[in-house]
Amino acid sequence: MRITELLTADTILLDLEGTDKPSVIEELTGVLDRAGKLADPAAFKEAIFAREAQTTTGIGDGIAIPHAKTSAVRVPAIAFGRSEAGAEYESFDGKPAHLFFMIAAEDGANKMHLKALARLSTLLMNEEVRAQLLAASTKEEVLALIDAHDEPDEEPAAAASAAAPETDSSKPFVIAVTACPTGIAHTYMSADSLKNKAAELGIPFKVETNGSGGAQNILTPEEIERATAVIVAADTNVSMGRFAGKHVIEVPVADGIRKPKELLERAVRQDAPVYQTDKTASSDESQAGGGKKGVGATIYKHLMSGVSNMLPFVIGGGILIALGFLFGPNSFKPDDPTYNSFAAALNTIGGGNAFALMIPVLAGFIAMSIADRPGFAPGMVGGLMAATSGAGFLGGIIAGFLGGYLVVGLKKWLAPMPASLNGIKTILLYPLLGIAATGLIMHYVVNTPFSALNTAISSWLTGLGTGNAVALGIVLGLMMAIDMGGPINKAAYLFGTGLIASGVYEPMAAIMAAGMVPPLAIAFSTTFFRRKYSVQQREAGKVNYIMGLSFITEGAIPFAAADPLRVIPAVMVGAGIAGGLSMAFNIGLQAPHGGVFVFPLVDGSWLLYLLAVLIGSIVSAVLLGFLKKPVTDA
Repeated sequence: MRITELLTADTILLDLEGTDKPSVIEELTGVLDRAGKLADPAAFKEAIFAREAQTTTGIGDGIAIPHAKTSAVRVPAIAFGRSEAGAEYESFDGKPAHLFFMIAAEDGANKMHLKALARLSTLLMNEEVRAQLLAASTKEEVLALIDAHDEPDEEPAAAASAAAPETDSSKPFVIAVTACPTGIAHTYMSADSLKNKAAELGIPFKVETNGSGGAQNILTPEEIERATAVIVAADTNVSMGRFAGKHVIEVPVADGIRKPKELLERAVRQDAPVYQTDKTASSDESQAGGGKKGVGATIYKHLMSGVSNMLPFVIGGGILIALGFLFGPNSFKPDDPTYNSFAAALNTIGGGNAFALMIPVLAGFIAMSIADRPGFAPGMVGGLMAATSGAGFLGGIIAGFLGGYLVVGLKKWLAPMPASLNGIKTILLYPLLGIAATGLIMHYVVNTPFSALNTAISSWLTGLGTGNAVALGIVLGLMMAIDMGGPINKAAYLFGTGLIASGVYEPMAAIMAAGMVPPLAIAFSTTFFRRKYSVQQREAGKVNYIMGLSFITEGAIPFAAADPLRVIPAVMVGAGIAGGLSMAFNIGLQAPHGGVFVFPLVDGSWLLYLLAVLIGSIVSAVLLGFLKKPVTDA
């Protein structure tokens, strides 16, 4: 089937009058209805707005592709509208949209229809086609242009998939999966954008599309095993368990369209966490049986969204403060004899500004993860209230979840409003009511008790005796090593970063020392107990020197996955020792990342801190040497 069998002269409007999203959708729905394509125009329009609520279909570059798959469609069709002046359509690049393709697909759309819709989506990635559509003067010219670029005999995923991946093992091989809720437009545009950019950058690449016609160009186990990293650009559930142990970048499907270079470069650098199977079980079940993620997994996902966006402020600000302390512990105070204006500037930038944004950013992105962009402002305001009231890190987490779920409630409450007022919801009602509700609850309910709790925790930690401090360091160390990047590891890390905001720095030092132990222990063990490891494992062990020194605990995961009963207990012992020694040596750390590169900035003796890490790593390495059995190919 050709695209022009779905896009016909009676579904083309070259002079759209609408100036915003609701009016454009209203106008194009009318075009489809007058052409006899819709069984229920009101229900179809409702389905279009429901899709827009998930994420905007304004993809940038002057294009918007509102679409829906619903029983309200009588005959599958495409409506094309053009606005010379442009219409405000909440596009990802913030620019007005001029070209609109409204896709109406049946609930049981057949494969031929879906192939044509997929080809249209990838066709619009061609800049030349977009320019010619803008210049077309008649409906017939539009149809001829589309027909000239249509390739109906192409396989459905061909436009979205890469050519056969290169076999040069010296080059990083990147794989991807794209998927959107309806699987009609964004799925294929995202895949095509990534594929084209990969070819431009010379990166061997393959992408799997999860469209309405099912998964195409499916990734094989061998390809997944060989991949340097995985890009998952999806707004719906994707089968994730198969990527366990790989660096996985998870982003909205639209990021594949507008940020392909950034995503591919991140994949080549492996700038992403290693995916763990315990995080994906519920997602996989959802794929098979239509279930949803559990409450714990959902909360964890939203929390990690906030933390990942907060960390640059914590890391950058903490290092700047620590650099200022090199001039003296009080060199930022104007009335101190050691006062230094540059040290004061570093302290102002790092502490007065970067640290001041930590909690608002945490709360804002938690709320945004829950409720999309309408949740961001309520979360930010609630987080700022938590920070300024003394409710601290815990108050900020509460503010994020509070702001996000209040906006979700507002969306449901305001859903019966006429579709023509949808723009008012985003511009006025969500921010006004969301900020007011979040702020009032924070002011009257949350801030006072959580401020008291935050003060009590800080006072308790500051007043810990040596014995209790060492015990705390051991517990934190065990948590860092038990799942190496998983939820327990992240819980310990969150505990440490939260205390930095409260001026308590010793637990963070213990956490980083313990987190460095597993990969360093693996590196030492593969070097000095060579007969206990295969040639491949010994080669991988060398990389763990770098990962361990850089505080990338996940470097030990492949070894733990291969032999969990020996590796995990062994590295837990060493990590607990390192955490306990760090607390015993009274080491503080304001920079929550960086590994050995920030050792000179610790509060206390960096030599003792290094000694704590080395002792823990050596103990674990020796335990591994005794516990593991010799291998036959050593």
